[in-house]
Amino acid sequence: MTRPVDLLIIGAGPAGMAAALAAAPSGISIVLLDDNPLPGGQIWRDGPNAQLPGVATEVRAQLQRYSNIHVHGGTKVVALAGPKRLLLEDAERGWVLAYDRLILCTGARELLLPFPGWTLPGVTGAGGLQALIKGGLPVSGERVVIAGSGPLLLAAAATAKKNGAEVVRIAEQAGLGAVGGFAMGLWRWPNKALQAVTLASGAYRLSAHVIEALGSDRLEAVRVQTGSQVEEIACDRLACGFSLVPNTEMGSALGYEVHDRAIVVDAWQASRVADHYAAGECTGFGGSELAQVEGKIAGLVAVGKQDEARALWPERQRWQRFADRLNQAFVLDPALKKLAKADTLVCRCEDVSYAELADHSTWNAAKLNTRCGMGACQGRICATAAQTLFGWEPPHLRPPFSPARIATLACLDDAGRAI
Repeated sequence: MTRPVDLLIIGAGPAGMAAALAAAPSGISIVLLDDNPLPGGQIWRDGPNAQLPGVATEVRAQLQRYSNIHVHGGTKVVALAGPKRLLLEDAERGWVLAYDRLILCTGARELLLPFPGWTLPGVTGAGGLQALIKGGLPVSGERVVIAGSGPLLLAAAATAKKNGAEVVRIAEQAGLGAVGGFAMGLWRWPNKALQAVTLASGAYRLSAHVIEALGSDRLEAVRVQTGSQVEEIACDRLACGFSLVPNTEMGSALGYEVHDRAIVVDAWQASRVADHYAAGECTGFGGSELAQVEGKIAGLVAVGKQDEARALWPERQRWQRFADRLNQAFVLDPALKKLAKADTLVCRCEDVSYAELADHSTWNAAKLNTRCGMGACQGRICATAAQTLFGWEPPHLRPPFSPARIATLACLDDAGRAI
């Protein structure tokens, strides 16, 4: 049997890269894997239209300088293959990887809430549109409306504008008091204050949200409510994201504790499972700076450098205060739970409407009776939406965690014989 890797890091975003670099000087063997082709995660996603910040380029260069860091891009975790063993797959092969210690840095995804017309072609998430543009989607000359909540709206708008789109409206659901109070406190984090000024847009409106997307074969316009006023805005694209949700499914499968939609860790970024840690936005949304310092702490602790890790606690606390203010300022208005009408689809994969789900009291009951969550996304979109809409507990991740080749699944049988 192949010798276990000393440290496996799942997720090569800011937290995962920071963890790898913090642990690398110890000389242990490190595997850093991600389902994206290159390190960077969602925030530093590469592509034909991507303009990576200098820090992202430098971190990638640092990873390449360590011969004991092995980066596996385009790689996904398919299933558990036994204690401290995972079944992995990339474009060419499937294999079982054994490890001694693991740091989970699976990040977060957009919360998408259903509203009439949200399934029309031309409607995406805010981060989804940003990723598509970075990947080469042409938007020059297109009219774009961006809606939802949080700083991601401004970042998505900036990406669209840089690539020639006309951003006709940015609809932020939070009100003036909340957003204004948050902005007034940014002097404590000067780089964030500068970022806010850089991303500012005259199209930004507060206490505003989309109530309907209009069109026949594709998006043609949106209806936006700002305060008590409703207006119809012609557009070619709508990017709508209602904040971020930590990706905790892998943690749950590994036995991590999950509370309030986030993985629970202690001051050392350690989970309740021995030798298993977590860092970054899977432990709660807080931005790339918090993710990086958490990753550093986890990487140092994983190689026994507790004193160096402890020295980073004040920096983590500083960025945690920023995260707390951010999350308090952009709390979702409960009215957003009522945007969907009876015939609005919630599960787009299986065409399950809001009314069909509302007849049930739990996710499992809804799934058994409607096939909700049994499509291509395996509930990653609709189960998260249902948790917000109905308060249901989300489903546990079941293997295979993502579509996999038969040859890859056969590796589980080989692994069982080898144990």
